[in-house]
Amino acid sequence: MTFVLDDIDRRIVAATQAGLPLVPRPYDAVADEIGVTPAEVMRRIERMLEAGVIRRIGVVPNHYALGLTANGMSVWDVDDVEAERLGQTVGALDFVSHCYLRPRRLPVWPYNLFAMVHGVSRDEVAEKAAAIAALLGAASRGHDILYSSRILKKTGLRIAA
Repeated sequence: MTFVLDDIDRRIVAATQAGLPLVPRPYDAVADEIGVTPAEVMRRIERMLEAGVIRRIGVVPNHYALGLTANGMSVWDVDDVEAERLGQTVGALDFVSHCYLRPRRLPVWPYNLFAMVHGVSRDEVAEKAAAIAALLGAASRGHDILYSSRILKKTGLRIAA
Protein backbone atom coordinates (compact mmCIF):
# COMPACT_ATOMS: atom_id res chain seq x y z
CA MET A 1 0.00 0.00 0.00
CA THR A 2 1.31 3.44 -0.93
CA PHE A 3 1.37 6.07 1.78
CA VAL A 4 0.47 9.55 0.57
CA LEU A 5 1.33 12.62 2.64
CA ASP A 6 -1.54 15.06 2.83
CA ASP A 7 -1.12 18.77 3.57
CA ILE A 8 -1.20 18.31 7.37
CA ASP A 9 1.36 15.47 7.23
CA ARG A 10 3.66 17.66 5.12
CA ARG A 11 3.32 20.54 7.57
CA ILE A 12 4.18 18.20 10.47
CA VAL A 13 7.25 16.92 8.64
CA ALA A 14 8.33 20.44 7.70
CA ALA A 15 7.86 21.63 11.30
CA THR A 16 9.89 18.76 12.78
CA GLN A 17 12.51 17.80 10.19
CA ALA A 18 15.16 20.07 11.70
CA GLY A 19 14.31 18.80 15.19
CA LEU A 20 11.52 19.01 17.70
CA PRO A 21 11.16 22.28 19.59
CA LEU A 22 13.19 22.30 22.82
CA VAL A 23 10.23 22.94 25.08
CA PRO A 24 8.54 20.79 27.75
CA ARG A 25 5.69 19.82 25.38
CA PRO A 26 7.16 19.76 21.85
CA TYR A 27 4.13 18.19 20.15
CA ASP A 28 1.93 20.92 21.58
CA ALA A 29 4.26 23.52 20.06
CA VAL A 30 4.14 21.78 16.67
CA ALA A 31 0.34 21.59 16.90
CA ASP A 32 0.14 25.32 17.66
CA GLU A 33 2.44 26.10 14.73
CA ILE A 34 0.42 24.18 12.16
CA GLY A 35 -3.07 24.67 13.57
CA VAL A 36 -4.13 21.20 14.75
CA THR A 37 -4.42 19.50 18.15
CA PRO A 38 -1.44 17.85 19.86
CA ALA A 39 -3.36 14.53 19.73
CA GLU A 40 -3.62 14.91 15.93
CA VAL A 41 0.10 15.59 15.61
CA MET A 42 0.95 12.52 17.70
CA ARG A 43 -1.58 10.32 15.85
CA ARG A 44 -0.19 11.33 12.48
CA ILE A 45 3.44 10.92 13.54
CA GLU A 46 2.62 7.43 14.84
CA ARG A 47 0.95 6.61 11.51
CA MET A 48 3.99 7.86 9.57
CA LEU A 49 6.31 5.82 11.83
CA GLU A 50 4.23 2.67 11.23
CA ALA A 51 4.27 3.27 7.46
CA GLY A 52 8.03 3.89 7.44
CA VAL A 53 7.66 7.46 6.20
CA ILE A 54 9.43 8.51 9.42
CA ARG A 55 12.09 5.95 10.39
CA ARG A 56 12.63 7.01 13.97
CA ILE A 57 12.49 9.81 16.48
CA GLY A 58 15.60 10.20 18.56
CA VAL A 59 18.07 12.54 20.16
CA VAL A 60 21.04 13.60 18.03
CA PRO A 61 23.57 15.17 20.38
CA ASN A 62 26.25 17.56 19.18
CA HIS A 63 29.26 15.56 20.35
CA TYR A 64 31.63 18.47 19.84
CA ALA A 65 29.54 20.75 22.06
CA LEU A 66 29.69 18.02 24.72
CA GLY A 67 33.50 18.01 24.55
CA LEU A 68 33.71 14.72 22.64
CA THR A 69 36.04 15.95 19.92
CA ALA A 70 37.74 12.65 19.10
CA ASN A 71 35.53 10.54 16.87
CA GLY A 72 36.39 7.16 15.45
CA MET A 73 34.50 4.77 13.25
CA SER A 74 35.64 1.40 14.49
CA VAL A 75 35.46 -1.19 11.72
CA TRP A 76 35.38 -4.92 12.35
CA ASP A 77 35.81 -8.11 10.36
CA VAL A 78 33.31 -10.59 11.77
CA ASP A 79 31.70 -13.70 10.34
CA ASP A 80 28.77 -12.69 8.13
CA VAL A 81 26.59 -15.37 9.75
CA GLU A 82 27.13 -13.77 13.19
CA ALA A 83 27.34 -10.13 12.07
CA GLU A 84 23.75 -9.11 12.83
CA ARG A 85 23.79 -10.63 16.33
CA LEU A 86 27.21 -9.15 17.09
CA GLY A 87 26.12 -5.78 15.71
CA GLN A 88 23.14 -5.72 18.06
CA THR A 89 25.45 -6.46 20.98
CA VAL A 90 27.95 -3.77 20.00
CA GLY A 91 25.21 -1.27 19.15
CA ALA A 92 23.75 -1.67 22.66
CA LEU A 93 26.96 -0.36 24.27
CA ASP A 94 26.37 3.04 25.85
CA PHE A 95 29.43 4.55 24.17
CA VAL A 96 28.49 3.47 20.61
CA SER A 97 26.39 6.16 18.93
CA HIS A 98 25.50 4.07 15.91
CA CYS A 99 26.33 0.64 14.57
CA TYR A 100 25.58 -0.92 11.22
CA LEU A 101 26.54 -3.58 8.70
CA ARG A 102 28.15 -2.84 5.33
CA PRO A 103 29.37 -5.13 2.56
CA ARG A 104 33.04 -6.03 2.38
CA ARG A 105 35.12 -4.87 -0.58
CA LEU A 106 37.67 -7.67 -0.81
CA PRO A 107 40.58 -7.87 -1.10
CA VAL A 108 41.09 -4.27 0.00
CA TRP A 109 38.35 -3.84 2.63
CA PRO A 110 37.58 -6.87 4.86
CA TYR A 111 35.34 -5.05 7.35
CA ASN A 112 31.59 -5.57 7.58
CA LEU A 113 30.61 -4.23 11.03
CA PHE A 114 30.90 -0.49 11.78
CA ALA A 115 30.52 1.16 15.20
CA MET A 116 30.94 4.91 15.82
CA VAL A 117 32.71 5.82 19.05
CA HIS A 118 33.23 9.30 20.52
CA GLY A 119 35.64 10.46 23.20
CA VAL A 120 37.49 13.45 24.58
CA SER A 121 40.73 12.09 23.10
CA ARG A 122 41.91 9.50 20.60
CA ASP A 123 43.22 7.50 23.56
CA GLU A 124 39.69 7.33 24.97
CA VAL A 125 38.31 6.23 21.59
CA ALA A 126 41.02 3.54 21.40
CA GLU A 127 40.11 2.35 24.92
CA LYS A 128 36.47 2.05 23.89
CA ALA A 129 37.46 0.16 20.73
CA ALA A 130 39.52 -2.16 22.94
CA ALA A 131 36.38 -2.80 25.01
CA ILE A 132 34.53 -3.74 21.81
CA ALA A 133 37.41 -6.03 20.85
CA ALA A 134 37.22 -7.72 24.26
CA LEU A 135 33.45 -8.13 23.88
CA LEU A 136 33.79 -9.63 20.40
CA GLY A 137 36.73 -11.84 21.39
CA ALA A 138 37.55 -14.48 18.80
CA ALA A 139 34.56 -13.38 16.70
CA SER A 140 36.66 -10.41 15.53
CA ARG A 141 39.18 -11.41 12.89
CA GLY A 142 40.53 -7.87 12.65
CA HIS A 143 39.63 -4.24 13.14
CA ASP A 144 40.75 -0.66 12.65
CA ILE A 145 39.67 2.82 13.72
CA LEU A 146 39.04 5.57 11.19
CA TYR A 147 39.32 8.91 12.98
CA SER A 148 37.35 11.95 11.85
CA SER A 149 39.52 14.67 10.35
CA ARG A 150 36.82 17.31 9.86
CA ILE A 151 33.20 18.04 10.66
CA LEU A 152 30.67 17.64 7.86
CA LYS A 153 27.20 19.09 8.06
CA LYS A 154 24.82 16.19 8.58
CA THR A 155 21.21 16.55 7.52
CA GLY A 156 18.66 14.15 6.21
CA LEU A 157 16.24 14.58 3.38
CA ARG A 158 14.22 17.78 3.67
CA ILE A 159 10.83 18.50 2.16
CA ALA A 160 9.20 21.87 1.63
CA ALA A 161 5.90 22.51 3.39
